[in-house]
Amino acid sequence: MTWAGHLPASREYRRILVGLGAAGVATFAQLYSPQGLLPTLARGLEVSPAEAALSVSLATLGVALAVLPWSWVADRVGRLRAMQVAIVASTVLGVLVALAPDIEALLALRLVEGMALGGLPALAVTYLHDEVHARHTAAAAAAYISGTTIGGAAGRLIAGPLAGLVGWRPALLTVAAVCAVASVVFLRLMPRPRGYRPTGASVRTVTDGIRTSLRDPALLALYAQGALLMGGFVGVYNYLAFRLEGAEFGLPATVGSLIFAAYAAGTVSSRLTGRWVPLLGRRRVLVGGTLTMALGALLTLSSSLAVVVVGLLVLTAGFFAAHATASAWVGARATTGRAQATALYNVLYYSGSALVGWLLGYAWSGPGWGAVVGAVVALAALAAGIAVVVLPGRSPARAGVTPPTTADAVHAVPHERRSGGGTT
Repeated sequence: MTWAGHLPASREYRRILVGLGAAGVATFAQLYSPQGLLPTLARGLEVSPAEAALSVSLATLGVALAVLPWSWVADRVGRLRAMQVAIVASTVLGVLVALAPDIEALLALRLVEGMALGGLPALAVTYLHDEVHARHTAAAAAAYISGTTIGGAAGRLIAGPLAGLVGWRPALLTVAAVCAVASVVFLRLMPRPRGYRPTGASVRTVTDGIRTSLRDPALLALYAQGALLMGGFVGVYNYLAFRLEGAEFGLPATVGSLIFAAYAAGTVSSRLTGRWVPLLGRRRVLVGGTLTMALGALLTLSSSLAVVVVGLLVLTAGFFAAHATASAWVGARATTGRAQATALYNVLYYSGSALVGWLLGYAWSGPGWGAVVGAVVALAALAAGIAVVVLPGRSPARAGVTPPTTADAVHAVPHERRSGGGTT
């Protein structure tokens, strides 16, 4: 008998919402907490801003490297089992990172931690499409993505101010403790999976799905959006704290790290895309978000702290609107090999974060903030150009399907329900 999925009135549905929300907190608080204390980390380990930023870049590179392998593992052992292994391993590694004796050990551990953390973004939304009724997957994905944005902001906002008071090691240990609690909530609440059974998918099945995705120009254009926009976005957040705590503004670390509260703008804008896409079409929302991001970056050139904060809010809102649209469009576009198509988006998304987020450190250490902003605007312009030239102007966003409401909801069309069988 075909499984239709849990409905909002069921106890299991509510457990899934809370459990995956907690998983989002655990994953993204650990992934991005070092970003909140990069200036303190650089001073404590006596390294350059670009070297300190590798603590973020190598973790996101680890996620990028692990997304496809996690998808293959999940096809063999089940999505929930794979996520459980990932979250336990990453929690242990989070503690070890805080105890690392030097920068080399810290960076090696962050790479491995990122590979463990990759199990959640690789599988969470696909799991929802297996277990939740098709009419309600967008709302369920919103709960998970809310957890990721709350986790990403909380990890930075806990680690940054604490690092200014007690040092970076106790700050990261505190984040690891918060993540351990969230992990326990996830492990205890998630119900037994009913919508998917492991199939032992072969490597050939996975590679066929990858080839199919790489032959589609529109999917390639969407992957470019993730890489270019995420790279610029992370670059701004990596190095703006150095500027705010430097001679120009002179803010203490406990105050400078509060810039990450601007993530609230992304939570709002990513939800609003669910309303905008049916009215305007995916491409208009995507390009509009990208141009808004570029405008926000330009505003941060100001010498007024208030204008810089406004610019950061605008940039964040624009980025998450664009990212929410692009990631959902991938799921709608990929009619076969959907798991591999969405995994590839995550690969490029986190690869852009790793590479560009690191390279812009040299722009900051050399020419300065103007060079960082120039690079971010150029990346946004390139992404917008690719979208306008390659992506269709009116995508089927009106086809009676509730669009995803948040940043990483990667399926915008109902996913087929199965009593068994592999990912298509």
